[in-house]
Amino acid sequence: MHRFPIRVYYEDTDMAGIVYYANYLRYIERARSDWVRDIGIDQNAMREDGLVFAVRRVEADYLSSARFDEELQVETSVQQVTGARLVMEQVVKRGEQRLFEALVTIVCVSDTGQPARLPANIRRLVH
Repeated sequence: MHRFPIRVYYEDTDMAGIVYYANYLRYIERARSDWVRDIGIDQNAMREDGLVFAVRRVEADYLSSARFDEELQVETSVQQVTGARLVMEQVVKRGEQRLFEALVTIVCVSDTGQPARLPANIRRLVH
């Protein structure tokens, strides 16, 4: 499991000081990018090879609110890897309390926008 710390900044909140719902998607995106880097996937090299990751699907549940200046953590874990997709669970927590949960499906697409298989070396890295 990958853990990524997040601090809630004023810009992340609405007028009530609560994290705006769409920012949870930004938080989990940052955590995925950090996880990809940590396991050794070079997304710049992928792009040079004509491949990029794309989010295909997000199933999200908002469970509780986060507020300005709180320290949160995004936990990312791989749920499924196939030849064409990667399914991850991502949870935003404050301490042990789950605030947001998402099941995210990632695919590879070519530089022309066509679906592509996940490269074998990437499938090995994410198992």
